[in-house]
Amino acid sequence: MKEKVWACMSGLIELVALQPRGSFPALPVEFTALEVKTTGLRPGRVIELAAVRFRSDGQVAAEFSSVINPGPGISPGWEWAHGVARGELDRAPAFGSMLGPVLDLCRGSVIVAHELPSVGEFLSAELARAGVRLPTLPGVSVKGSLKAAIRLPNYRLGTVAHAFGVEGLVSQSALSSARVTARVVSLLIGVHGLAFVTPPRIPALPRYAAGGSPLVRAMIPASGGGWMAEAVERVPTDPALAGAVDQAYLDLLAAAVGDQHISSDETWSLAALAAEAGLSDEVVRSLHANFVSALRSVAESDGVVTDAEMRELSQVAKALQAEDVLVGLRPAKDGHEVVRVLVLGASAQADEMRARVLDGNMRLAKKLTASVTHLVHDATVPPDEPRLKRAIELGADVLDLETAAVALGLVEAGTTPAPATAVLPPVVSQSGPRRTNVMPSQPHAMFPSHSGRQTPLRTQSTGVLVLGRLMMALGLLVMFIVVVAMFGGSPLGAGILGAAIGLAFLLCGWLVAEEGQRSRGRKPFATSS
Repeated sequence: MKEKVWACMSGLIELVALQPRGSFPALPVEFTALEVKTTGLRPGRVIELAAVRFRSDGQVAAEFSSVINPGPGISPGWEWAHGVARGELDRAPAFGSMLGPVLDLCRGSVIVAHELPSVGEFLSAELARAGVRLPTLPGVSVKGSLKAAIRLPNYRLGTVAHAFGVEGLVSQSALSSARVTARVVSLLIGVHGLAFVTPPRIPALPRYAAGGSPLVRAMIPASGGGWMAEAVERVPTDPALAGAVDQAYLDLLAAAVGDQHISSDETWSLAALAAEAGLSDEVVRSLHANFVSALRSVAESDGVVTDAEMRELSQVAKALQAEDVLVGLRPAKDGHEVVRVLVLGASAQADEMRARVLDGNMRLAKKLTASVTHLVHDATVPPDEPRLKRAIELGADVLDLETAAVALGLVEAGTTPAPATAVLPPVVSQSGPRRTNVMPSQPHAMFPSHSGRQTPLRTQSTGVLVLGRLMMALGLLVMFIVVVAMFGGSPLGAGILGAAIGLAFLLCGWLVAEEGQRSRGRKPFATSS
């Protein structure tokens, strides 16, 4: 199935790997995040298209979004998931008339998409219907890059956004998803140090005039919250899934379940989409049973199954006809405190901590409430951050990353050097017991990651920096000699060849020098103040 997906999009997208150990810096490159909303899993039509042009530092240059009319009489499909009604489609422009503005954003950039195979396949089909052929574009599969950089229970966009601290952006619209994807890519490059394995080859794109005005819809906040939404984030990806359609169906199922209630309309819509995509009843039943079983495991993992959790599990199991999976499960309250962790910080280590909480038997909080038991922060959080003091007042343990890794059982005591700490006086909480809160007095060291390797640090030797600058100087010298020689009457062909050689030295030197300075946070030509 995966091979078929790539065959369908092979003429449009050439995969470019963005990995922790890449050799070609991504900082000088600009990107365009693409996202689509469709009528079905496969086959299906694009009914909303969004593009976000951004730099690797996260700065957004331009955006585009529009509802797309696939033609009269075509149903929007799973309206409960994407929120696009047939009435909106009637007022929207056709795909071909919006191609010009989208290509203008893509020009000179690398395409990124969270689900690149799926997005590429749908766009290839729409381009074929419009009779348009485009050159092959370099593209990054964000999910693939994430899997190489950080371990999560699953890599759905909502889970990734939570793990990377990107909150308040995910909604039903394609533009919202494209914005989250853009933000995640900028964090993968700027914070986690990912780079290209091979340099992207960016072709020239044709220009098309816009054939109408885009129909931009309002941002609709994603529904959800409560235990079920948290549980869905902690459900691991099933390694036995056979293909992309199975995974897409499971992701849609998770979205339906995550809003705390799966209606009969949603259940029937899921069944229709599965049948349209060619999934057999047996496969669907297996996916449902495995998903409910995973939810049960999440409920039992912290030692507490409350009445409310039991009710939500039973409702989902009944809707999915998987009630037998819950046989023997009973609400149980053994007095064990549920560990709820809020992680503050913008470092790679903070992202790693959020990922490890999601992947463990704890609950990752999105905001500070009285139910938070631990507030964990990194060195990027200022000491006067109001939530630090408020957490103490609420009775939560306030810990730096390294101390928290031991306190939460993520590493054994003594396996990492203990940072110097300043112990604050105990504060009497109005809603809980007295606790001693530990605050860091100096930046923490990195704690081990899931795979046993450390989060990559972007460091380069002074020798690399010097080499880059020498190459740049040599390139400028060659180009100067070529200019002088051309004025002296040298042949045009020799001048062009010399200029190309000089430019090659100049660009290669820039890349090498830029890599050498990247960890210092300034460009190769920056001067110290």
